[in-house]
Amino acid sequence: MMSKDNILALLADHARERVAEAKMQVSLEEMKAKALALPKGDFEFEKALRKKEISFICECKKASPSKGVIAEEFDYLGIARDYEKAGADCISVLTEPKWFLGSSDYLREIAEAVSIPCIRKDFTVDEYMIYEAKVLGAKAVLLICSILSAEHVKRYIGICDELGISALVEAHDRDEVLMAIKAGARLIGVNNRNLKDFSVDTGNSASLRDLVPENITFVSESGISSAEDIDKLRSAGVNAVLIGETLMRAEDKRAKLMELKGM
Repeated sequence: MMSKDNILALLADHARERVAEAKMQVSLEEMKAKALALPKGDFEFEKALRKKEISFICECKKASPSKGVIAEEFDYLGIARDYEKAGADCISVLTEPKWFLGSSDYLREIAEAVSIPCIRKDFTVDEYMIYEAKVLGAKAVLLICSILSAEHVKRYIGICDELGISALVEAHDRDEVLMAIKAGARLIGVNNRNLKDFSVDTGNSASLRDLVPENITFVSESGISSAEDIDKLRSAGVNAVLIGETLMRAEDKRAKLMELKGM
């Protein structure tokens, strides 16, 4: 069982190992060339979250380090299509294979199957993963402040800009939010789950919202389970929510999303 104290370090280290293996199959130069050969994106992911009403990023996730296997039967294409039909604005796809049981294939196939933008949910530790995400069809990548330096966040946002995809910069506390702003993030996600001890507090988003300028889209992530939670976050000025486990555990995901949306 993974120690709660070193979960982020283990996830980041394993991501580096994965990248090293991937580069043996397709070099960084080859992957970069493939990504740049594709049409430049139009930042569809962040545009989808810029609307008057709160936006919904719905997650396809088979497992997590804290909860183990969440979905024994993982019909990821059916789940993604259900999310789209129920009015999701974007889809988050886990590609981390060891602890989240994700796959790059899931991302590629889902991106081809739906018309709404997808984000690659993974532990981005190398520019290779950004180019790879573009090739797989992602319209956005996740950059986690806890495992990256401010310089890396800024440089990775620049690579995303070059490709026309979005960077959702994830923060957990005041220092990381300020780091994300300084790096030039246009999308900041506050994770309500502390990945060091797995505790969840949706009030974390509300408490940090005022730090973020209005021109930056603010996303609340994790621990959101009810329409009441959504109402509180809406009142706090949150622009979008990322919901994973609550939807993945629902038998009728379309009905659950409609319920969360207050419909």
